[in-house]
Amino acid sequence: MAEDAEPALPPKRNALVGLLLASVFAVATCGLIYELLAGTIASYLLGDSITQFSTIIGTYLFAMGVGSWCSRYVRRGELRIFIRVEILVALLGGWSAAGLFVLFPLVEQFRPILYILVFAIGFLVGLEIPLLMRILRDRFDFNETVSNVLTFDYVGALAASLLFPLLLVPHLGLIRTGLMFGLINVGVALLLLALIPSRRRLMREGILGLFVAASLIAGFLFAERIQRWSEIAAYGERVIYATSSPYQRLVLTRNNDDIRLYLNGNLQFSSRDEYRYHEALVHPAMGRVARPANVLILGGGDGFAAREVFRHADVKRVTLVDLDPAMTHLFGNTSLLTMLNRNALNDPRMHVINADAFRWIRQTKDRFDVIIVDFPDPVDFSVGKLYTETFYRMLRPHLAPGGMAVIQSTSPLVAPAAFWTVAQTLEASGFNTRPYHVYVPSFGEWGFILASEQDPGATARFLPDNRFLSPDTARQALFFPPDMARRPVPVNRLDNQALVRSFADEWAKYEG
Repeated sequence: MAEDAEPALPPKRNALVGLLLASVFAVATCGLIYELLAGTIASYLLGDSITQFSTIIGTYLFAMGVGSWCSRYVRRGELRIFIRVEILVALLGGWSAAGLFVLFPLVEQFRPILYILVFAIGFLVGLEIPLLMRILRDRFDFNETVSNVLTFDYVGALAASLLFPLLLVPHLGLIRTGLMFGLINVGVALLLLALIPSRRRLMREGILGLFVAASLIAGFLFAERIQRWSEIAAYGERVIYATSSPYQRLVLTRNNDDIRLYLNGNLQFSSRDEYRYHEALVHPAMGRVARPANVLILGGGDGFAAREVFRHADVKRVTLVDLDPAMTHLFGNTSLLTMLNRNALNDPRMHVINADAFRWIRQTKDRFDVIIVDFPDPVDFSVGKLYTETFYRMLRPHLAPGGMAVIQSTSPLVAPAAFWTVAQTLEASGFNTRPYHVYVPSFGEWGFILASEQDPGATARFLPDNRFLSPDTARQALFFPPDMARRPVPVNRLDNQALVRSFADEWAKYEG
């Protein structure tokens, strides 16, 4: 008998048929998990989650279509081919997250590798369902076959979409999630091999499956080392802490006395110069309010803005709203970090709320003397909504009479259109604005915008013991040279997200 002849299957429904139906569920679940992994990692590493997920989903679905179309050329040996495809999917999909993290700091052309990998996985997954339907065609009538296969396929997709954000990423992380589902794929292949008659004809597949399973188990055991190695290669610094929350990847690095925080690969602060940023963010607004007793901080989960706020004697209460509890817990309970923020998150006047600021600001009834808006840069639409006219209109009623708001607004040198879009949007929301900028070595020229019901004015009171900000530096900060000067820009609205696009375009040109 030819080596590639189809192994004989018992004609009746038995454990093997049940396993084949269960494998439909596994195929759908694993396939969607690999797709979600690729989209999430691309968003972490490349930014702009809408673009990354859209292009990856499109590529993956197109590849599935190509794989389904190519399945017509499998004339015989469907079960053998299915088992081989399962093992290949286990290898590529299982190692996809680890491979992408490792390759990102090592290769210059990362995007082609990303999309080739996504296409290859999608192509193989596209082969699987038609092969399974052909394997099952003699055990059910046509209608029952289609019904069973599509039912398990859709239920598997639902399971993946729920498990990924709620359980897998928070508890396993991205690398271990990929490796675990690779083990599910190869486990299906090995179980099929164990149940079918004439297993000797599939000896090579069994050996390959065991080898792939062993590699996935080893990867699972050493996943944290793989993640740390990739981050050390990416940042060029010693990683002292790293974790994945449901919202982001948090990485702390240390180089001598310099502590740095990265969120999804983007630098958030360097301990050597963060005081410049936070003094510039906080004190121009605080110094323009007569007695700033009640302060709201949106974002700022590291506690550095709160540290500067508490230097003002009139402050009675600070409310800090940050989405990620992993962030506020880290900076409220780690001695190295509480030394940097002077234990601001544990001050008795502090009230920390972990919530989405967009929803929270809509629901709260409180008014504040100073509102400090310290969100991450608008790298995607989920953050971009916090820079829209809708959000700023919701913010306005929460300023007390004579109150002042300040918004971090990216670099007016690197991304002038993005910077002035924030100003234009605030003004369209009814605020009077006063833009300014300072130099922070880790970031370069960085911009902020004061906003209030009245003219914010050009002067403020400053604390005498600031390390950087003084009346002279504050006056200089109000001057914008021609390369940072105001220009015509649109208003950022929920339905156009103009800011996200201009931010991405300008930073892409700067970073090459």
